Amino acid sequence: MRGVLLVLTGAGSMLAQGPEIRFGGEIPPEVDTIYERGLGWLAQAQKEEGGWDDGNSGAGVDGLCIMAFLASGEDPNYGRYAGNIRRAVRNLVKQQNAETGYLPNSMYHHGFAMLALSEVYGAVDESLVWPEATGKDRPSVAKALDLAIRCAATSQKKNRWGGWRYSPDASDADTSVTGAILMGLLAARNAGMEVPDEVIKGAMDYMNRSTGKDGSVAYSGGFGGMGESMNRSAIATLVSAVSKMKDEAKFEATLKHLTTRLDHRESSYKEYFRYYMAQALFQGDYEAWKKWNAGTVRQLAESQREDGGFDGGAYGTAMSMLALALNYRFLPIYER
Repeated sequence: MRGVLLVLTGAGSMLAQGPEIRFGGEIPPEVDTIYERGLGWLAQAQKEEGGWDDGNSGAGVDGLCIMAFLASGEDPNYGRYAGNIRRAVRNLVKQQNAETGYLPNSMYHHGFAMLALSEVYGAVDESLVWPEATGKDRPSVAKALDLAIRCAATSQKKNRWGGWRYSPDASDADTSVTGAILMGLLAARNAGMEVPDEVIKGAMDYMNRSTGKDGSVAYSGGFGGMGESMNRSAIATLVSAVSKMKDEAKFEATLKHLTTRLDHRESSYKEYFRYYMAQALFQGDYEAWKKWNAGTVRQLAESQREDGGFDGGAYGTAMSMLALALNYRFLPIYER
């Protein structure tokens, strides 16, 4: 699967970064242990229809679980967890509103689900996902992604800020949901799907307007709306990097906000924080990521339950594992 994903990212990016950053070094044994146990828990917790339902369910949670499998190199076509991945992809696509393209239960879910579909697009043999369907009747990841992109674009047009909020019909926006949708759209574009430039630009303009010179990022409205958090600075750093805006002053500010606080720990939404912090540091400062990653490996080794899961059910387990997934670097979205 690694070979397939490297082809999908193109030769240009292969020249843009050194082999250690691109391929990584030796995987710490603790990471392999955490991941092995975590995948076992996710497989056991998966419902027969393909999703996960433990109090925090929806297309986004299913998408995160799919990514957790793919991120360590599990193949959706062959191998021990291939059936789990394909059932999850099938279930994810079946949740989509065929008319609007919306992936429920909120635009948070829509963003994470769109990201997962982008990462599995081109990697899964779809005849194995829908063996009973043929020809025009067969659903496809490409169709689902295209509908999801259109849904995000339509939703943005209704939004006075140029971003997104919980509902696809919301007129207000926040930087957290907007970051999740942006990552889904950027991943879809990287996968070769058509994503309107004006949609990306409008959302990035909103993120930049919400970012202060000190690297802090407001929650809603314009800057100063509701204070700042490390979570949102991490999201802003990540979307700026993936959208190729590292030359912007706001990127330097949010990255500095993170790298000068590597010892920061979140008491709430800690899985969410680790998920975005890992990616933001990897994209922005590789040496800072290595230091932060070592501490995170220790934290997660200590907090993983005996059964292999983490607090927070499927969501908490998938997010915790994805915070370590940059040690593997299989997913195209993890390219620098």
